Amino acid sequence: MRLIKLSEYDEQTMQLAKAIYDGQGRILLTANHTIHPKIVDRLIRLGISHVVVEDAESKGITLDEMLELPTWLDIIHAVKEAYDAAAGNKPLPLRHILKGVDQLIDEVKRRPVVVLIPATTIADELQLYAHCVNVALLSLQIAKQMGYHELQLRDLAVGCLLHDIGKAVAADERKHPEAGFNMLRQIREISLLSSHVAFQHHEKFDGSGYPRAISGKDVHEYAQVCAVANTYENALSKEKMSPHEAVEVIMALNGTSFNPEVVDAFIKSIAPYPPGTKVVLSNGEQAIVIKIISHMQRPVVRILATEQEISLADHPSLMITGELTLSTTSSG
Repeated sequence: MRLIKLSEYDEQTMQLAKAIYDGQGRILLTANHTIHPKIVDRLIRLGISHVVVEDAESKGITLDEMLELPTWLDIIHAVKEAYDAAAGNKPLPLRHILKGVDQLIDEVKRRPVVVLIPATTIADELQLYAHCVNVALLSLQIAKQMGYHELQLRDLAVGCLLHDIGKAVAADERKHPEAGFNMLRQIREISLLSSHVAFQHHEKFDGSGYPRAISGKDVHEYAQVCAVANTYENALSKEKMSPHEAVEVIMALNGTSFNPEVVDAFIKSIAPYPPGTKVVLSNGEQAIVIKIISHMQRPVVRILATEQEISLADHPSLMITGELTLSTTSSG
């Protein structure tokens, strides 16, 4: 199976591999069915732009690197409950948030690689909350690379799940970090460090961020981890970039927006070409990534023409030169 843009779906060769959900978390389409073109149009109108499919080229790819959809959706709904409570000036349902944090930490600990389910695989109404879950998941992956212990992981994940909660009470985009901080720091069960993730996730390493324009080590490392994850996830979901394009965005901001130590951990922990991505190799051959064992930039690929599987880690002179797009295919 592989993740594709919904606009690339081909009813003749592809079958839906994972269910599609609406804004209430109800199943719109179950797996193992084809999608009629009229339904494709309806899904696009709902804001859904990515789906997981099964086709001949992706046979044997399991996408075990992704969370199970029910787990992902449960945590999304826990975040939505918290944001709804904040908007209604009610106590946050922290039990569900903390349960979600434990689930995310467990997922990251037991998987060598975590690949995101894009926020755009779900209807518009839930995408803000899916974004928060994905930011927490990415942040934990980065933090694992940086050697964080259990308590640090928990405080970071709580802060990331709630990093945008100020948006529930502040209409002004630039005021939501402080609004979120002022809300979270009043809650005894939430660490002040978690609160600072909400406060500082738009601060930048060079001092050009907001709300306080602090810089360097004055920006807490948890907030910098969240900021990198936040920018990367927004590049995927809002800008509709591919993972390798989004990685390049982070690398371009190294040392200006972001702490180089955090960017280094990010590069070592995030796969620019996740399993299921069709790529072009430096020898001109077309291939599909089938799994990542340890090295993010050196996955195992299957040559499309011959079905030979090779690990790029064992072929140091062979590199991925880019993603195989529809235009690449037609020109080749």
